[in-house]
Amino acid sequence: MAVRAVRGAVQLERDEAGHMDERVSELLTAVLERNGLTPDDLISIWFTATPDLHSDFPAAAARKLGIVDVPLICAQELDISGAMPRVVRVLAHVESSLPKSSVSHVYLGAAAALRKDIAQ
Repeated sequence: MAVRAVRGAVQLERDEAGHMDERVSELLTAVLERNGLTPDDLISIWFTATPDLHSDFPAAAARKLGIVDVPLICAQELDISGAMPRVVRVLAHVESSLPKSSVSHVYLGAAAALRKDIAQ
């Protein structure tokens, strides 16, 4: 098994804890499914949120999904003028037999515009 990094992002429609939980759960589920992973394959996950999100920690959604023995950390994204608002990004380190070229990075909805080069 190799260590791989999987990127992803999702834009929230509003800054509400329940909505963040739904959207981040959807993102994490898609990352796992599209890469044939289980929670046991996860090494660690970094979450960032744009400065306009205050309602909850994105990592809380991972805990609710049952990802409880994986180190998680949340940080604030840079406050860049003109950047897409209400975005949660994820960088998951995983154990996988996939070659780097086969890793599916997941950018849901409007967040696909952030990385047109790798968005699936």
